[in-house]
Amino acid sequence: MSPPPPRAVLFDCDGVLADSEMMVNALVAEQLTELGWPMSAAESRHTFLGMALPDMVPRIEARVGPLPPGWAEEISALIAHEMTRRTPAVPGATEAVHAIAAAGIPVSVASNSGRVELAAKMRSLGLATVFAERVFSFEDVDRPKPWPDIYLAAAAACGAAPADCVVVEDSVPGVRAGRAAGCRVLGFARETPAGVLAAHGAEPFDDMAALPGLLGLPG
Repeated sequence: MSPPPPRAVLFDCDGVLADSEMMVNALVAEQLTELGWPMSAAESRHTFLGMALPDMVPRIEARVGPLPPGWAEEISALIAHEMTRRTPAVPGATEAVHAIAAAGIPVSVASNSGRVELAAKMRSLGLATVFAERVFSFEDVDRPKPWPDIYLAAAAACGAAPADCVVVEDSVPGVRAGRAAGCRVLGFARETPAGVLAAHGAEPFDDMAALPGLLGLPG
């Protein structure tokens, strides 16, 4: 028997809603290569998947030395500009969000992206009005993923206890954050292998079109 529908569904963004991982990582790789850390987009994805910018900076500075003043803000603005121009959607993701919202279940976004770039992605995906004020970046909480803060905030914004929420994630830091918050976590196995997500407590799936059914919603 399927579990009852959750009180709220809390989504990660990159790799779950926005098919933006390679675009973002290409920008990061280009910047780091210029700074003296040669890197491809694939290497950037492997190195930084699921990490917030404040957690990336110490790792970068350990390789290249102190970053130029304002570097973090500049790359965040660059990503936001690119996402405003075009943010491709993960196949089936926007349809799943609309189906969940149409069923009367509150939805929220909780992302380790910066606030400006996250807002750009929501607008470009056409989901800004669906999520409304329930959009959270790492800048809105004290600690980014893998800490639970962002999912606790997202659950509260939906008026739901974390134990009654489902988190949809695709990275190990995100799965750890959702589990630490006390949520059920569905792991979208696209960027990270299903076995890795499962090892950290997620229930893996690989087709966003299947999400409403996994939440106990009628087909």
